Amino acid sequence: MPLPSLSFEFFPPQGIQASFRFWEAVSELAPLEPDFVSVTFGAGGAQHGLTLDTVKAIKKHFNLAVAAHLTCCNATRKATLAIAESYSAAGVREIVALRGDPPIGTGTFRPNPDGFEDSCELISALAELNKFSIRASAYPDPHPEAAGPGADVEWLKRKVDAGASSAITQFFFEAESYFRFRDACDAARIDVPIIPGILPIENWTRMKHFARRCGAHVPAWLADAFETALRDNRHDLLAISVCTELCSDLLDSGVENLHFYTLNKPHLTSEVIRALRTAPTASLRYVA
Repeated sequence: MPLPSLSFEFFPPQGIQASFRFWEAVSELAPLEPDFVSVTFGAGGAQHGLTLDTVKAIKKHFNLAVAAHLTCCNATRKATLAIAESYSAAGVREIVALRGDPPIGTGTFRPNPDGFEDSCELISALAELNKFSIRASAYPDPHPEAAGPGADVEWLKRKVDAGASSAITQFFFEAESYFRFRDACDAARIDVPIIPGILPIENWTRMKHFARRCGAHVPAWLADAFETALRDNRHDLLAISVCTELCSDLLDSGVENLHFYTLNKPHLTSEVIRALRTAPTASLRYVA
């Protein structure tokens, strides 16, 4: 089985204990030599200052390539592009450009009257700066606001046409979800890398909440397996096995890159990567 190139997502820590956990996470995963790491932006753009500080710290102390997230939610065009310029001044050469979610409890997305209408407008403006490689988001399972079948492929095509040079998918739990989406993108002549986003299930209850918010499909077999594992106190063992099998299926079918949503908790991600690098494919299969 070919070894993948890796990337990891972190979020800016808030508070002393969170900072300790963050630095432990980066310290544990940095030796795996990721192609890049990404740093999230926060709902409604509330954490943009923390994002910039976190990006600077990672570059200074770990010498990793950093893709900084940038959203256009709840901000003017001028303010959004000013943040992009601050990233550039800090040495950032990659941006993950997203529409972004409004702050929790504020309802659906409404663009600022002086802001970008959507991620495509943001990507186009960033491309005009000619300072960044731009990564977009992609959705193998339908986005909660998708207008209908094929809408997520159409949106990704628009993002690529606007200037995105790669995409990172929302997490999913069955390799077939990714393959169907990839095939539909091929048919739509989307020719940029589409990197699968992988979420090791660190907390089953919290993951179900994430999945509901973003539209990620949770198959019945997975729910049954975790309910049993929780009763038997085997949650982490199951999480590692399921995630490793998913990654193995992807790699066996030609996927070359894996992007892990770490939630600033590196243990499961490290164990999955260790299993991929040391175990033969046949030993990675999870049997319910």
